[in-house]
Amino acid sequence: MAPETFPAELTDALVGIQRLIRRRLRGGLTGPRLRGAEVELLRLVESRPGIGVSEAARELHLAGNSVSTLVNQLVREEYLVRETDPADRRAARLRLTGAAEKRLEDWHRRRAELVGRHLDGLDAADLTALRAALPALRRLAGRLHAETEEPVTTPAGARPAPEGPWTEGTPS
Repeated sequence: MAPETFPAELTDALVGIQRLIRRRLRGGLTGPRLRGAEVELLRLVESRPGIGVSEAARELHLAGNSVSTLVNQLVREEYLVRETDPADRRAARLRLTGAAEKRLEDWHRRRAELVGRHLDGLDAADLTALRAALPALRRLAGRLHAETEEPVTTPAGARPAPEGPWTEGTPS
């Protein structure tokens, strides 16, 4: 593989794997399908129970009003509970409902089973290579995340990209 094509080939492989996982898992859904941004928010609240709406917006790199809209939808669908922050009555803290916990738990289990089945079909050399790549992939993810924390400058004459969660296909 030529060095100049490696970034594109790596990206294509990762996106392709994510897309295939999403498609395979979609068939076993028991509830209404959730959009990518909704799943991202639920997963964030799962990892950080009690997170505030503003902090969630920063973490997801979305506008505060966009996250507020997602929160309202997920509260209506009974996947999120919005609690008043005792330290600041104007702020809300987010928690998952039992239904959301069950749905995410089911998704995590089904995803692990799906990928595990396919990993079982690989030879020892491929499994070793994938295990060895995990630390580097985590560092790459960390660098990408850190870059999103920095202000992005748009080159002269270029139009800025529209804001939005680029996870439309996140498993739901």
